[in-house]
Amino acid sequence: MQTSDVAKFSEGAFLPVIEQCEGCERIVEASGNKFCETYMNPAAKWRLGICNFATHAKPEVKVAKIRVNPLKAAKRASRRK
Repeated sequence: MQTSDVAKFSEGAFLPVIEQCEGCERIVEASGNKFCETYMNPAAKWRLGICNFATHAKPEVKVAKIRVNPLKAAKRASRRK
């Protein structure tokens, strides 16, 4: 790591990572502490749910199956022919 990067993290502007950040590829270790190289306050990113910078966690996509009326589906299919 370059000395300017170490100075950036050791100035105190960046807060240490929290428990949910463990395993992320964006974690940088400087002066014995782990910091997020992308965001200054990692806890704020996890407050509303999943962090959008997280490389180790993917958001769950809920797929709802839409119920289609069979009569309407038959009419649509016959129109296409």
